[in-house]
Amino acid sequence: MSAIFIYNVSLFAAISSLPTHWLQVKLVRQLSAILKDVEKFKYIDPRQVEAYLVGLGWQQQQQEGDKASIWTLDGFEILLPLKPEILDFSRRMAEVVETLALAETRDQQSIWGDLITNAPNTTIQAVVTHIATPNADRLSGDITMLGIVVDKLRPIQTELADRDYILALKAYTERLPVYCTGDLIKENSIFILKNPHNFRLDLNE
Repeated sequence: MSAIFIYNVSLFAAISSLPTHWLQVKLVRQLSAILKDVEKFKYIDPRQVEAYLVGLGWQQQQQEGDKASIWTLDGFEILLPLKPEILDFSRRMAEVVETLALAETRDQQSIWGDLITNAPNTTIQAVVTHIATPNADRLSGDITMLGIVVDKLRPIQTELADRDYILALKAYTERLPVYCTGDLIKENSIFILKNPHNFRLDLNE
């Protein structure tokens, strides 16, 4: 099943004209619904969570082989699953996010956004904000888009070629929203869309 983290809102309108509170309400409703599907948590890398916990001062108390570890901080306890192939990994990771949200008095969507590292076969809606000069040997180049990933407007980098690159130029000059599908990953806090395909203009906006 495809992981969809970008929702059907006009991002250009959200950026340029829609009231902030309208966008926030719409996002809360959409994200509250998607959080009910615990399968989305299977894309969280346990190593990313470990680094996150260490950075915030959590202490590892126990290691249960290679399956799980126990962490504590200020009366809170987390059972962190370490192997994505275990049967209840998604549910356990959802519980981790829930506990972190309580400990930090933040919403679960924000925590999820900090921890997510990859989302295969993800369709995004965005606006093109930057187009690099095309490569000398072929019509291709780096593209930067601005889209809503989980709960925030974030830059998303990708590389397009040929027809898709031309469409990106059109979207950039005419300020048109676009759709694109690919494998969304996060490297050093930067979102990158790998294997982009089905790039198209959102002509309904």
